[in-house]
Amino acid sequence: MYKVSNFLEKDIDKLIAFIEAHPFAVLIGANQNIPSATQIPLQVKKEGETVKLVGHVMRKTDHYEAFVANENVLALFHGAHAYVSASVYENPASASTWNYSSVQAKGKVRLLGNDETRKVIEDLTNQYEKEHSPAAFHQMSDEYIEKHLKAIAGIEITVTSLEGVFKLSQNHSQANKENIVDYLLQSDDAQGQQVAKQMKDLNS
Repeated sequence: MYKVSNFLEKDIDKLIAFIEAHPFAVLIGANQNIPSATQIPLQVKKEGETVKLVGHVMRKTDHYEAFVANENVLALFHGAHAYVSASVYENPASASTWNYSSVQAKGKVRLLGNDETRKVIEDLTNQYEKEHSPAAFHQMSDEYIEKHLKAIAGIEITVTSLEGVFKLSQNHSQANKENIVDYLLQSDDAQGQQVAKQMKDLNS
């Protein structure tokens, strides 16, 4: 992680809010020093001062085997990002850069049993499906659910370290910030426009 003081976010509530807004994480583990990664949605739960991440993975995969072999994992959550051209700086003869937001959660993973995994799937489905949706959890038959549960494993990660980097030109002059926002808003890049909105919110 790019740990520069201007960009570091340490407020736990803000970091959790970011995870909730960007739940599709890259989850990384390692088996005998060989890294494995997968992309999965994770729900965040706070129990007192403890932060936990909950999701599920397919069995018979390299990342599942990594989680069995080594409980230490890293979950990477990322938001909008955009190239920032130095051509809009007060001094354009400078290095261009990239603005972005990300949160990294290190923790210990626990593989869940069948009943806990079923609850994970129920909670996740209920979060994204409306109650009367034909794809709602309660619309599925127990036979269908039990059949598919055999192929997956729920996971619960107890977070031991939570860090965020919101690199949004905080180290630049006000004139540069305004120029960067205008530059990004005029871009055809939807992510660039989102970064510009984040910069405006940060400076409002």
